[in-house]
Amino acid sequence: MLILTEKDIQKNYNMEDAIKDMKHGLLSKRTGTINNPHRTVLAFPKKDGSSLYMPSADLDKEMSAVKVVSIFPHNPEIKKPTTQGVLVLTDGKTGEHLCLMDASYLTRLRTGALSGIATDKLARSDAEILAVIGTGAMAFEQVLGVVAVRNIKKIKLFNRTPEKAERFKEKLIGFGVDATIEIVTSSGETVKDADIINCATRSSTPVFNGKLLTKGTHINGVGSFLPSMREVDQETIERANKIVVDDLAGVKDEAGELIYADKHSDWKFSDIYGELSDIVSETSVRKSDEEITFFKSVGAAYFDLAAAIGVYEKLQGKGIGVEVDL
Repeated sequence: MLILTEKDIQKNYNMEDAIKDMKHGLLSKRTGTINNPHRTVLAFPKKDGSSLYMPSADLDKEMSAVKVVSIFPHNPEIKKPTTQGVLVLTDGKTGEHLCLMDASYLTRLRTGALSGIATDKLARSDAEILAVIGTGAMAFEQVLGVVAVRNIKKIKLFNRTPEKAERFKEKLIGFGVDATIEIVTSSGETVKDADIINCATRSSTPVFNGKLLTKGTHINGVGSFLPSMREVDQETIERANKIVVDDLAGVKDEAGELIYADKHSDWKFSDIYGELSDIVSETSVRKSDEEITFFKSVGAAYFDLAAAIGVYEKLQGKGIGVEVDL
């Protein structure tokens, strides 16, 4: 079995790789070759933490995987990472366990790649101002996904803890993101005049006022993944001309803002435009530059599988990682 660390993957597998592999996974989902049982989420309320157990299989490539990922937002206080994950990749022809890989970076990267694909299909082609609300563990790769598909000239950052926003800015600069980066003091100031908004928070209340959205805005919402979480408000959902989701079954169970809207307003799940797999082959689904679009992502195991297969196919036999006999 090959064992790959986070550093092994980070050095050799990037956003462009992930976007390519996510597109393959989305197309496989559309053609019916993905077996994707619903994940199990275990909550640890005392720590605001969650552990997710996520199996999936690609029947075309004949590979399966199980990812276990934990999300504990207070971990930085004890100098541990917020997101920790491992994934086991299995050969679907023999049952041999091929690879054990760290899945923390992989989770962040594939989520950012999905937002990149959604942004490419839904955002205006001339979008150049990106607003980022929440600068925690998931936010960095979200920015990388957007800048991979749009010529972003200005990035506005908002975090409740300004020091975290400062560190995030320095990380973006250090990575080579070529845009003017501004730290603002309110979410309202962040979304003002924004062409694209990235939300990556675990908030139980909306993090911006949908009335402030300008026409033509695209929103990526990836932070809330439990029914109790609602980072996007009702106004945004009602104003959105198109809402696209990563996985409809998962969204119905876990996307707090959409669950709330379905129960407490005229908006219903049947109003969703489609899954990302439905539009991945389209050049654009935007009918006008004034449409407001919203991509909601809660994650699904087959996205991790697609990335894991991509990592394994790229790195195996290259002397990267450690081979062990179990």
